Amino acid sequence: MDCHCLDVAQDCIKVLQKKFPESKRVGRLEAMLLEAKGSWAEAEKAYLSLLEDNPLDQVILKRRVALTKAQGNISGAIQRLIEYLEVFMADHEAWRELAEIYVSLQMYKQAAFCYEELILSQPMIPLYHLAYADADIVLDCFEFLEEKLESGMQGVLYTLGGLENLQTAKKYYASTVDLTGGKNNRALFGVCLCTFAVAQLTKGRNKEDKESPELQSLSAAALEKDYKLRAPSKLSLLGSTLRSLKLSS
Repeated sequence: MDCHCLDVAQDCIKVLQKKFPESKRVGRLEAMLLEAKGSWAEAEKAYLSLLEDNPLDQVILKRRVALTKAQGNISGAIQRLIEYLEVFMADHEAWRELAEIYVSLQMYKQAAFCYEELILSQPMIPLYHLAYADADIVLDCFEFLEEKLESGMQGVLYTLGGLENLQTAKKYYASTVDLTGGKNNRALFGVCLCTFAVAQLTKGRNKEDKESPELQSLSAAALEKDYKLRAPSKLSLLGSTLRSLKLSS
């Protein structure tokens, strides 16, 4: 089915049906084949039939979410995911799927809640810290940074903006740097961008309200060191970008 060889998949399922006529796992495969063929109503009917015997079958409940999403019913997929997570609250894959759907709809506050749940359940995974803090497209004027940030999960706090969110985003970028041993350039860029944005928002305030420049200086130095080793041809571009952020001499 993954290769879209549906005729072969159907032949395999027929063999399995003969050998295991009462198997629920084979029943799931039949429903998945209907789903792969685009027979949405028949697939839904098959899934509901299987749920009558086991209403808490996680695989089937997730397939129904995928089925709803495949039909373009995003609001329905969200509702089914929420209902699923009310029962299976420790399923980090479901939380991540829900977060990504919310980000795709620009519902960043809801996405932030999902990433908070992921960080609470799996605090040592830097990807969740980064996704919580990061933004897919940050500032149009930094074309170089856009190229660096165009892959991976879209983010939340930077996109939401505001002083409090930017300060929190900076903390999560810093935690990503810490968890990856300073090897995540995206997080290092994030620290620099947040520092610049916070500085713009705190212009004219007392010195006590402003943040220490140590973290951003270390981040800029780490970026310059990494680019000297891995991309020396782009070092001048990095330098000009950091200077525009007032983070390099």
